[in-house]
Amino acid sequence: MCCCICSIKKIIIFAENEIYMKKKFNTTGSCNPAQHYMVDTSRKLAQIEEYIEEGSYFTINRARQFGKTTTMDLLFDRLSDRYVVILLSFEIGDTIFNSVKDFCYGFDDKVSNAFGLTSEQVAFWRNEMKSESFEGLSAKISAFCSEQSKPVILLVDEVDKSTDNQLFLNFLGMLRNKYLERSRRGMTSTFHSVILAGVYDVKNLKIKLRPDEERKYNSPWNIATDFDVDMTFHPDEIITMLNEYEADYHTGMDKEFISNEIYKYTSGYPFLVSKICELIDRKLEKDWSERGVQEAVKVIENDDESTLINSLTKNIENDAELKRFLKAIMLEDFTIEFNANVPVIKKCKLYSILKSGADNKAVVHNVVFERVLYNYFITEEKLRLMMRDEQKSAYIQNGKLNMPYVIERFQSLIRNEYRNTDNKFLERQGRLLFLCFLKPIVNGTGFYYVEPETRDGGRMDLVVSFGGEEFVIELKIWRGEKYEVEGKVQLAEYLKTRNLSEGYLVTFSFLKNKTVQEEPEWVEHDGKRIYEAVI
Repeated sequence: MCCCICSIKKIIIFAENEIYMKKKFNTTGSCNPAQHYMVDTSRKLAQIEEYIEEGSYFTINRARQFGKTTTMDLLFDRLSDRYVVILLSFEIGDTIFNSVKDFCYGFDDKVSNAFGLTSEQVAFWRNEMKSESFEGLSAKISAFCSEQSKPVILLVDEVDKSTDNQLFLNFLGMLRNKYLERSRRGMTSTFHSVILAGVYDVKNLKIKLRPDEERKYNSPWNIATDFDVDMTFHPDEIITMLNEYEADYHTGMDKEFISNEIYKYTSGYPFLVSKICELIDRKLEKDWSERGVQEAVKVIENDDESTLINSLTKNIENDAELKRFLKAIMLEDFTIEFNANVPVIKKCKLYSILKSGADNKAVVHNVVFERVLYNYFITEEKLRLMMRDEQKSAYIQNGKLNMPYVIERFQSLIRNEYRNTDNKFLERQGRLLFLCFLKPIVNGTGFYYVEPETRDGGRMDLVVSFGGEEFVIELKIWRGEKYEVEGKVQLAEYLKTRNLSEGYLVTFSFLKNKTVQEEPEWVEHDGKRIYEAVI
């Protein structure tokens, strides 16, 4: 009883302190509803609860900074009235893996100090003999679970820290055996549900059946249920966080518009959603506008200390196959179905670099990642296409970007500098070269991104904002006269959606027998002016 009274006093003191604590957007560590502006994820949590109520064992495997730890903490809060919840983290150091005895002792201590257990539950657990083997640990778990008046669930965060260790796999094998025995011994003979959280899907781990064997795909976690909950934040969820913020600050923002803008650039990647909001609130003078969102995106992509961005580029730099694959998808008109059974696509899904787009085609997960990757590939090409600082002023006059001149100069440069280059290379790399040419012109003042739904069939729509103006450039690879006309139709339709009267069509054509249009020219199509250039 004393322990309960002390806990109540702590809660009251905590609540009193919260009155004076300003909420903020949080991008480091777990989020707390009392301290941070948060997206309402109750629908997602309700879906996860269904797995738990069914007694499922499963893994929440998502990329870095995808809200896994926050989800585990929120589950703990929601479930504690109906279950005995043991919440652990396997970020536990290397000494626990020295031997079976060390592992069992380490797990024993973790449970003894687990947050949320009553003093009586801790005492019962500690009074049971300390196990020195997995058999002993198994018996201790059974004794503890059978004694409780409510089902016991185990939540383990940061399992990635242990997945390459044989003892951890043996531990999972022990839990698997107990799960299978529930039909004979009863549901209370072990954990009602076990949830593991980490980047990697534990079901796909390799295990050695004997020390002298090669690793094989025979995971001890093959009893786990497939986890199929969408963890991204959609606009109707993002707006719940903005509602809470606006109630405190009354900025007058168009919440529906801003939530859709944030989603447009992030595809709901949790960290990116929160980071954009944090930057606008704290670094960009609360500029809750289209420009404010764009400026936040620029800050993110250029942040060389960002764990997420560094992880993205590091994964590519260290994996030649992954790098070549992404470059082909983004810049060489390569399309492929989003089939997670293909190893390189599985890797992209693991890191949330790719997702399934229109017609189940593999596309980059979000615009922020696209911009980071484009900048990465552009940097590699910079030595090919250097621009002198004194040239930049020719493209910008009175603060306005002269886009026709940009295209004319790019056409001239390709003709003069790449005359002896393999045409197949130019066809594959033409769009990358244009981005490489454009970036130093608009960098620091303007903003550009590629529309994710227009990167197939030889087509790519580039949207550039500069000096209060917006430019839409359709970059196409020559596929014949019919497709050239379709390009104008597509561009005119897209211009209508953005309420623009002018657009730009740049076609890359290196066919030796084709008569090319020598100079760019303005043409009319469906009431729109289109500046057409053939490179």
